[in-house]
Amino acid sequence: MSQTLTSSRAGLGYSALLAIGMIIVVGSALGFQYIGHYIPCALCLEQRQPYYYGIPVAIVAALTAAARLPSWITRTLLAIAGLLMVVGGGIGVYHAGVEWHFWAGPTTCSTSAGSLTQNAGDLLNELSTVKGPSCTEAALRVLGISMAGWNVVASVILAAIAFVGVKKAG
Repeated sequence: MSQTLTSSRAGLGYSALLAIGMIIVVGSALGFQYIGHYIPCALCLEQRQPYYYGIPVAIVAALTAAARLPSWITRTLLAIAGLLMVVGGGIGVYHAGVEWHFWAGPTTCSTSAGSLTQNAGDLLNELSTVKGPSCTEAALRVLGISMAGWNVVASVILAAIAFVGVKKAG
């Protein structure tokens, strides 16, 4: 088997694994929000941004590997997706530190949201004044780790997959 075909398969495998992993992580967050009714705070929403950008990048990386385009394209896209996961992990570390009161959070996270009014006339007014929950309190902890902490774990694993893919796809 030629080196090009082997690196193309590796690039495809790592890119697909990365895209699927990212979809699972952000899909889980959306599931907690829409099925579990956990209202995300401002930092929770920020942590999703690298996934929203990274998923299409990883999918394009998989497509470039499947099309057997030059491996540098796939490797570059995998590196970009890996860097996005490093950024996501950094945001998660910051958020977890805010939850553990190691440092102050942004001022946009300082108030808790009440429930929205049942009066349709007041709804527009409340939509402009109600803010999300405080970033300083974890809405859920699993095994003692908040969702922000689990995002750090997932981001590190996904970044590792991306960077190993960069090496193997070469």
